[in-house]
Amino acid sequence: MLPAPTPDALAHSQRVTAHLRALIDAAGGWISFAQFMEAALYAPGLGYYAAGAMKFGAAGDFVTAPEMTPLFGRTLAHAIAPVLAETDGEVLELGAGSGRLAVDVLGELARLDALPARYCILDVSADLRARQQDTLARELPQLAERVHWLDALPAHFSGVILGNEVLDALPVALVHWTEDGPLSRGVIVEGDAFAWHDRPIDDPLLRARAHALSLAPGYLSEINLAADALTASLAQLMDRGVILMIDYGFPANEYYHPQRHMGTLRAHYRHHALDDPFYLPGLCDLTAHVDFSAVARAGLAAGLALAGYTSQASFLLNSGLTELLMQTPPTDAAAYLPQANAVQRLVSPAEMGELFKVIGFVKGGIAPLAGFARGDRRHSLL
Repeated sequence: MLPAPTPDALAHSQRVTAHLRALIDAAGGWISFAQFMEAALYAPGLGYYAAGAMKFGAAGDFVTAPEMTPLFGRTLAHAIAPVLAETDGEVLELGAGSGRLAVDVLGELARLDALPARYCILDVSADLRARQQDTLARELPQLAERVHWLDALPAHFSGVILGNEVLDALPVALVHWTEDGPLSRGVIVEGDAFAWHDRPIDDPLLRARAHALSLAPGYLSEINLAADALTASLAQLMDRGVILMIDYGFPANEYYHPQRHMGTLRAHYRHHALDDPFYLPGLCDLTAHVDFSAVARAGLAAGLALAGYTSQASFLLNSGLTELLMQTPPTDAAAYLPQANAVQRLVSPAEMGELFKVIGFVKGGIAPLAGFARGDRRHSLL
């Protein structure tokens, strides 16, 4: 049984639904799923990430790695500190959530005497930006002046770009492969509800990608052109440094495996994963797993070099996660056990350790990252 929304939350969802219906009407009765997902998540003042609902943590809809333990951010700080020293660069975090990761990364960089002059955050949500500012002012006031919020990507950047669970929240195209070729699956209004409707693909780039996959009739899956575009944009602005993206997903041969013939699109509501992306619009997060092969190809085409690709478990363990955990004495059970349990979730193959991957790109001749020293699987991407 799913938790019932409060009256205020239900009223908000009804406003989001009305907005989506208006978009469909204005477009002549049909919009692509990518347009639907973008509005449901990001419509100003209405979308899931643009309104004020609690999203992160036990009271929200899901728990991200930074919310589980500060050791996640502290380990990432150790991974990126050599790059910051080598480039004398800055940090740019994309989609910074509650601000928890920024607090933990900055705090550990301070302990390592490796602070960048600036820690920049780019987040499209005004609501989340306000939460990030509150979190940093409360928990790291001595470093808050180093944090700057950006309204757009900078023209040039050197240092480290971080994105934790960013790619999975970008709007995806849904494609239905049929006997007559691939079709674009979009959304119509049918009575009082949203419904699916397929049309020929009019975007030549999407059409080319769908034909290149050559999937059997009956497949329904996602193609994330927005992830390709973001990767290309980051490549263009990067002068020298590293891009690290952490997310759940697979290389293409696993992503489009027959066992996933119905795709990976999910709605997340109060710690429940749902197959229905039309459930309570505005109150559900909508996500799709990441096709890391496509991301890798986009980065290489844009002039980046592939620094590595591995599981989250391998990257964190290679970067010193276990050593950081052991700084808390196991004899202090009250302090040690919660951190050990969180670390187990981060690295266990049955939890986040294998499903979540880390892909790294480099530009400008940066030394190899320790996080990819063992268990690098970049050969599986291309």
